[in-house]
Amino acid sequence: MKVVVSIGGSVLVPDPGSARVAEHADVVETLVSEGCHVGAVVGGGGVARDYIGAARELDANEIELDQLGIDVTRLNARLLIAALSEESVTAPAHNYEEASEALHRGNICVMGGVAPAQTTDAVGAALAEYVDADLLIYATSVSGVYSDDPNETDGATKYEKLTANELVDVIAGLEMNAGASAPVDLLAAKIIERSGMRTIVLDGTDPERIARAVRRGEHEGTDVIPERAGEEPTYWASDEQ
Repeated sequence: MKVVVSIGGSVLVPDPGSARVAEHADVVETLVSEGCHVGAVVGGGGVARDYIGAARELDANEIELDQLGIDVTRLNARLLIAALSEESVTAPAHNYEEASEALHRGNICVMGGVAPAQTTDAVGAALAEYVDADLLIYATSVSGVYSDDPNETDGATKYEKLTANELVDVIAGLEMNAGASAPVDLLAAKIIERSGMRTIVLDGTDPERIARAVRRGEHEGTDVIPERAGEEPTYWASDEQ
C-alpha cells in the first residue's frame, strides 16, 4: 500500500520540542515495517505564520512571504527526518520527481513546500497523484471537514463522507468567507477531484489516529470518496492484514 500523509505544522510542532515529532515518526516507521510505502508532507504551522507576519511588517512582497513559508516547512520536514530511521531520506525533497525516486528506492519520502502560491495541502495532493498513491491522509488540527469554521460557528456540521465534487463545493464556500479556515485548501480539493484520490481528513494531533486510518480505514474524520473510486479498497478488506 502506498500512502501520502500531509501533516500540518501545528500538528507536528505545536510548540518548540521533540515529543510530538517523535510520536509521528514512530507511527510512520511502524507503518513502513508493516509493508506501507509512505510519503510525508509537512506544513509550516504557527512558526511559519509568525515569520510571515514579521516579514510582512517589514514590507516583504507576497512571493518573498511564500518563500519564507516554504523555508519553514522544510525546517519542520527536517525535524521529522531527524526522528526517522536510516530508511528515510536525509533531506526534504524539493520536487515531486525527487520524492518519487525516494519512494521507488524504498525510502520514506519527506517534503515541505515546493513553490510560491502553493500550500502544502496542494503539495500533498499533487504528490499523491504523482506517485499514484492508494490513499491520501490530511492530519490536521480539526476532526474533519465542516460546513463552516467550527472555531467560529457553534452549529457547524461535520461531514462523515463527501464526494470529491462535494469537497470542492464545501471548501470553495468556506474560502469565500473572510477569516474562515478550512482543513484542506481549494487547490488541493481540485487536485483530489481531478485525480480521483481516495482521501481522509482527520484530527492528527494523536498520530495513532493516522495509523488506524491507514491500516483499517477506521477514523472519526471525513472520507472523501471520488465517484469513480468504486468499492472499498482491498487493502482494508481482510482482518488478517
